[in-house]
Amino acid sequence: MPFNTALTRKLGIKIPVVQGGLQWVAYAELAAAVSNAGGLGIINALTQPDPESLRAEIRKTRKLTDKPFGVNITLLPALKVPDYGAFTRVIIEEGVKIVETAGNNPGPVISKLKGAGITVIHKATTIKHARSAVKMGVDILSIDGFECAGHVGETDLTSLILLSRARQEFPDTIFIASGGFADGQGLAAALSLGAAGINMGTRFVCTVEAPVHINVKKAIVNAGEEQTAILLRRWKNTTRLYSNTVTDEALKVERESVTGEFAEVAPLVSGVRGKEVLIEGDINRGVWYAGQVMGLIHDIPTNHELLSRIEREAEEALSKISSLIVKESPGENLRVATVFGVLQ
Repeated sequence: MPFNTALTRKLGIKIPVVQGGLQWVAYAELAAAVSNAGGLGIINALTQPDPESLRAEIRKTRKLTDKPFGVNITLLPALKVPDYGAFTRVIIEEGVKIVETAGNNPGPVISKLKGAGITVIHKATTIKHARSAVKMGVDILSIDGFECAGHVGETDLTSLILLSRARQEFPDTIFIASGGFADGQGLAAALSLGAAGINMGTRFVCTVEAPVHINVKKAIVNAGEEQTAILLRRWKNTTRLYSNTVTDEALKVERESVTGEFAEVAPLVSGVRGKEVLIEGDINRGVWYAGQVMGLIHDIPTNHELLSRIEREAEEALSKISSLIVKESPGENLRVATVFGVLQ
């Protein structure tokens, strides 16, 4: 049964599930598969080498789906800063309707997107940052708990607390839950906490259509929730990754470096090596993003199979929760009071 939440209505989707803007993974094939299955697929702008390549990827996605999809643009520290203005211009020129933003100082990009009438989803790891995003005019907040893969922020706040705080703080703003979600039970929990849907990253990496080597997908299936490592806290760029021999080495450098120079750890956390992991399948070649949700992932389904299952599981979970509420019969209070001798 299709869901009817503020998110599905706003985005024109069937199932309130958004695919994360996964670097080196969120290409047209995956985004289209998610959208065709009823969720919101996302392509990653900065996975493309230049703005014109992004234009081609947007057009490719449109050939693969006639359903809504979005583009992610993330602003984070980089040795070579991307031309965010040019990427944003291409997104606008191509008539993209939905954009997910994340990272530092997103104001100028959000302003241009909103000026073009684009629906903006912004990722936030604290209520403070979410509050700032609302003031900038974003339409939807993606509230990211510490469980998530990738850039987790610097406060270590988990989804359970953040979602409840978002419910309290933003009664008039749509928000979705991110970090630790992989199934319909998680979707039901998020909806119960006030979210209008969920965002999933690692779960989508482990699907048939994800353009990732099968060894990586098998590693996710075989991993537990404890198979992650936290790196780069020393440089205020705290990141959750799949724990392997490279993260062990990088963590040693981070802890023991006398100079504290990022250059000492940079070769180990190279994005080029991480990309090679996803393409070639050597899971110890470099660092790669994965969340604690790996403990909940036990298969490699198609996106249609995954989202259909999530829809079914969520409906069953919400129905079960609803059944726990039992209507009180009119005479029940009177009977109980009489038994305990307190009837006046």
